[in-house]
Order: sequence, then structure tokens, then C-alpha cells
Amino acid sequence: MWLLITIAVFFAARALSRQLNHPFANPLLISIAVLIPTLVWLKVPYEHYYAENQWLNLLLQPAVVALAYPLYEQLPQIRRHWRVILLASFVGSVMSMLTATLIASLFATDLTLIASLLGKSVTTPIAMEVSRQLGGEAAIAAILVLLVGLFGAIFAYPIYRLLDIRHPIARGLTMGTVSHALGTATCVEKQPEDAAFSSLALVLCGVITSILAPSFFLFAAWLSV
Repeated sequence: MWLLITIAVFFAARALSRQLNHPFANPLLISIAVLIPTLVWLKVPYEHYYAENQWLNLLLQPAVVALAYPLYEQLPQIRRHWRVILLASFVGSVMSMLTATLIASLFATDLTLIASLLGKSVTTPIAMEVSRQLGGEAAIAAILVLLVGLFGAIFAYPIYRLLDIRHPIARGLTMGTVSHALGTATCVEKQPEDAAFSSLALVLCGVITSILAPSFFLFAAWLSV
């Protein structure tokens, strides 16, 4: 039952989002605002809700893989600009982890939380695995990924308009680097050309973060000594 309710709520939220055409009218945000109070009101345990929606969770990874299709459409541009793409993804990943490490260390944050913070800008499966490997809390990592993704999905395109950023490479790379799959899904809805570079950045940043996160964790441990 909850699987059908979740799907129905999402499609209704998507239709409302298109009708309102406002940054805060994000389908995921609307769905969360409807489903969570409903579950609390009806006293439905999270475990029960999760079990009934397991098919959606199983489709998450194929959905991320499906984002590779826009890459095929933009292959000539990707070949032409591969140096910029690699550099932007590397710098974005490093700065994301560095700022998280420095700010968390400044506030004397526990190393467990820092381990959960390091993967906040990559897609959920990678962030959770990075957190587990470093001794963090995978659930906290997943929540942080959701918050960062929502922030990008809501505010990225208004910021692009404000700063007059029009190039699909600039928009796509920043979105994929910072807001992973949720941001990329927003690109698919708003500017499909941006989605190719966003999905590419999503993959590259996931690989870079997986490799470099242990080094930043050791740096955080050194700062806390």
C-alpha cells in the first residue's frame, strides 16, 4: 500500500511543481512534506514503510546508471573539454571535503561525525559506504546527502540566473559536483544538456571522494590531537 501511496504522492508533487514553477516547489521536498507527517500521524514505523518501498530502493542504482544516457548525447563536447571536467571535479571534491574537515575541526566535532560528513556531496550509496569504512554513521551520511542534494535542487538554477551562468558545462559540473543525483535529476527536468555534465561530475566526484576521503579523515584526526 505504501509503495502506491509514495508513487502517487510523488507524481502529484511533480504535477504541482510544474504548475507553480517555483524553486521551493521541488517534487522531492513536497513529497517529504506530505509523507513524513502522514507516517507520524498514522504511527507507521519507518521499518514497515521502508520494507514496503524496497522496490523503489532497488531501482535507485539502475536509475543512477540510466543518467549515463545524456553522456552519450554530449560525447563530442566531453571529449573536447575533458581536462576542464577532470579539474573541476577534482577541485570540487577536494574543496568539499576540506571545508567539511576544517569547519568540523574548528567546532571540535567528534571524528565519527566527521567521517559521516566527508561524503556529503556524493551520491547516497557511495557516501554511506565511505562513512562505514571510516567508522562513521551511514544514516547520518544519507541524511546529509539528502540535505545537500535538496539545497542544490532548489537553489542552483536561481543562483545561475542571478549570476548569469548559462554554459551547460559550468552549470552541469557545479550541480553534479555539489548536489549529486538529486541535482542531476533537476538538470534533467530543467535543462537536459546540463544533465550530461552533471551525471559525469557525479561519477567522477564519487570516485575521487572514495579515494581521498581516508586522507582527509586522517587530517581531521591530526587536527583533533
